[in-house]
Amino acid sequence: MSEPTADGESARDGRDEAVGPADGTADGPVAPTARPPGPAYGDAWVYESIVGALPGATLSKRAAIGLQIAVFEVGVLLFAWIYDLWSAVPAGTAAVGVAAVGSYFMLKLGGENRRLDVAESYYRLLFGSSIEVVLGVLAFVALVTHLFVTDPATVGGPSPAAALLPFDVATPDVPIVEDLFGPAPPAAVVFLALLVLWDLCYRIGTSWWTAVVSLYRELRLSPGPGTRLRFRRLDALNVGFALAQLALVPFIADRPVLLLAMCGHVVAVSVVSLTAIALSLRAE
Repeated sequence: MSEPTADGESARDGRDEAVGPADGTADGPVAPTARPPGPAYGDAWVYESIVGALPGATLSKRAAIGLQIAVFEVGVLLFAWIYDLWSAVPAGTAAVGVAAVGSYFMLKLGGENRRLDVAESYYRLLFGSSIEVVLGVLAFVALVTHLFVTDPATVGGPSPAAALLPFDVATPDVPIVEDLFGPAPPAAVVFLALLVLWDLCYRIGTSWWTAVVSLYRELRLSPGPGTRLRFRRLDALNVGFALAQLALVPFIADRPVLLLAMCGHVVAVSVVSLTAIALSLRAE
C-alpha cells in the first residue's frame, strides 16, 4: 500500500500522472506517463477482462480469436445442418468474421494504447468508464426492436429510411428474420443469432467510443513525444474496422433501415477518427 503524504492523501502509483514539469519544480503542467502493456481489471475493456479471466486458461490473442471463430462457426454450421438452414450460412459466417475482426481490433487497440504516453484521464475515459458497453447495449436493443417489432410491422410498405438513401432500394415482402430462418425460427438458431449480433453490437459500441475519445485526446490533451504517429495508426485501425463491417452490406442491401444504420455508423466513425488524425498532424 502507498504511504499517506503530508496532506493526508495517498501517493499514486507509477501509472498515474506525474505532477510538475520534467525538471521537478512544483509548478507546471501534468506530465503524462506511459502505462504497463498488460491489462489490469478496471483498466481494460470488458472483452479483454473476460479473456484474461477464463479459469485455468492463458490465451494468446490469436488463440482467443481462433476459439471465438471456431465456437460461433461450428454453431452456425451445426444448426444449418440440423434445421436445413443452409441459405443463412453466408450471412452467419460473414457476421462471425466481422466479429472476429472486431476482437482483433479490441485486443490490438487496448494493448497498444496502454503502451503510449498520454494523460491518465484519457485511459479513464477509454477503459474505466465502460461507456462502450452502454453504447453496445443501446445498439443491440435498437437492433432487436427493429428485427422483431418494427421490421415485421412495416415490411412490404414504403420505408422512410429508403428515401434517405442516395439510391433506390427494393423493399422485401417478408421480415429479415423470416427470410433467414423461415416462418417459425428455431429457438436455438435465434439464440445463436442474437449472441453473434450482441458480439457485433458490443464491438461497434467500442468503435464509437474509441473514435470519440480519440477526438477528445487531440482537442484537450497533449500526447507525449513520439506518440502522435502511433495514435494516428490506432485511429486508422478504427477506421479499418468500421470499413470491414461493410462486408455485411450484401445481406442487408434490401433492408433500408439496417443499411442506413450501417452506412451511417461507418461514415460517423470514419469522420470522427479522420478528424482526430488531421488534428494530430496539424499539432506536429
